[in-house]
Amino acid sequence: MASSQFIKERNKKLAEKVVSALNKRHFDAFYCEDKNEALYKILEFISKDDVISWGGSMSINEIGLVDYLESNGYKTINRDKAKDPQEKLKCAIDSFSSDIFLMSANAISEDGQLVNIDGLGNRLAALCFGPKNVFVVAGMNKVSKTIEDAYQRARTYAAPCNMQRINSLAAKNTPCVKTGSCADCLSEDSICAQILTTRLCKPNGRIKVFLVNENLGY
Repeated sequence: MASSQFIKERNKKLAEKVVSALNKRHFDAFYCEDKNEALYKILEFISKDDVISWGGSMSINEIGLVDYLESNGYKTINRDKAKDPQEKLKCAIDSFSSDIFLMSANAISEDGQLVNIDGLGNRLAALCFGPKNVFVVAGMNKVSKTIEDAYQRARTYAAPCNMQRINSLAAKNTPCVKTGSCADCLSEDSICAQILTTRLCKPNGRIKVFLVNENLGY
């Protein structure tokens, strides 16, 4: 048996614990064995009448969800199609009244808490309030042992990786762009402006978490 299979087996067993913990915190949580299963599981909860929006997320792109929605006539608010910064901001604001908001998490603790970090804060605002439903797509690589470990993952791994991605699109001036290591900076380019822990889902079931037995995002 290949070593990767042992990792998959470990992740599957751990996911049972995490799904149970999320359910106890009033999230609707689901385990998916791979990207394809995750895509079609999520589509079970989406209708052609829904207005769907999303925040910056590599994970929802990696499972093919955005491409599927855009190619199959779903109603979407896609800020990537905006003509200018003003229209892009309007898309972000309009997202708060959508039926479904798609995102990932920067980290999830084994006891079922979500940790997210953001610059502008639109993604975190939508997670807290606004859209009728929020779907969180997360690879098992996002699972951390404790809430403290989840916070550290978000700050010292996810954020520096995302800054490398953002810097590839437009030059940014943060220490982690240069060194790959978080310096707890106060740079105006920092994306570590808002840090959110979601320890309970309110109202019950508004946030659905899809755990995928693959490495997705950062």
